[in-house]
Amino acid sequence: MGSPLNCGMLVLALTLFSQATTYGFIINPSPRKPLHIRSNKTYQKSIQSQVNHWQSTSRPWVLRSAPYNDMDHTDVESPINILFDTAKVNPTKSISFSLLMTLCGATLGPFLDSYHSLFGVLTYDTPLVFPLLGTICVTTYWVPPLFGLAGFLIGWLYIWLDAVSLGGDKTWEGKKNQLHPSVPKVLIGISYFTFQYWLSGICYAHDVNRTVVLTLMGALAAGGFIALDGTLSGLVTSAATAIGGPLIEIGLISFLPEPWGYHYNDPGETGFFPLWIVPVYFLGGPANGNLARSFWNSLGNAEESTDRAATEISYRYIPCNECKGTRVVPCPNCDGGTYKAYNQKVVCKACRGKGRVICRKCFSEYGDDPNDIEGIRKIVDDILEE
Repeated sequence: MGSPLNCGMLVLALTLFSQATTYGFIINPSPRKPLHIRSNKTYQKSIQSQVNHWQSTSRPWVLRSAPYNDMDHTDVESPINILFDTAKVNPTKSISFSLLMTLCGATLGPFLDSYHSLFGVLTYDTPLVFPLLGTICVTTYWVPPLFGLAGFLIGWLYIWLDAVSLGGDKTWEGKKNQLHPSVPKVLIGISYFTFQYWLSGICYAHDVNRTVVLTLMGALAAGGFIALDGTLSGLVTSAATAIGGPLIEIGLISFLPEPWGYHYNDPGETGFFPLWIVPVYFLGGPANGNLARSFWNSLGNAEESTDRAATEISYRYIPCNECKGTRVVPCPNCDGGTYKAYNQKVVCKACRGKGRVICRKCFSEYGDDPNDIEGIRKIVDDILEE
């Protein structure tokens, strides 16, 4: 036998383990079975009467909170799943959006890049010179596809992060208007970004101190972001652009062979380019982002108008963790449209035997009238018929 100390430690360990097991600190206890209370028939009828009254008078879109043990904790979509869901819900729209963003990037990129070439900010080993809008554009062969890829990536990053923000807890309800920029706002954003590019070239051509240029470009970038965007998804995308763009430039300057390469005439603080290029990249976020949001919304609206003319039904896809964008969820009051009462199958009045009710979590996003019960039921019927 062991010493009394060892025996005491063993007893203490077993005691702590049993207590921890009892309170669920080590082993997760199984759900407790509900208590069965013996009641008479009068009590049962009273309860059933209250349930029937609640089902007949309650709105079909009102959901009861489920007990903790009945909740599905694996129902939260990951950001990657939201990205794929957003892209595949309408392949035609996604492809059209991708082509538009790529085309705009490939068109606008050389025009902006030409400012830095003409003002001597950078020099290409093999420049490509051609007339554009009454002026001369100086760029190189790989600039259009590179800027096209940038437009594609920035556009999709905006749409993805917007979908992630809307799919989770809506802590920024006041930013909804930012997700639907007007055409003037889109054009102002692109013009403002173009002005920043032009001004940076002017400053370099007039030998303005690098610190002054950095301060000026930073102020323009910050003010432009606040005025043109101001969303969390925009901030993340702009920051990623401000970091990723210069890193790509370092790679291009370092590894492109001489016939295709380029260099900044002022390597600046980094040894590759001056630091003021970073806020210039940053402002490219909201300029491209508002354009992306405008394209995305316009493509969706065009399709919805076509669908409405054909079927008189129009639904926008809004990411929702509860209904996965379908707008309907299982009825919490029955099992597939019916429930048992006194060993008899009864049709559920809340869902009218359909087994589905409108999703309350995303209901307000669609702008429907919560008091129009018949309208809500028609929405559910139309969705289930598709």
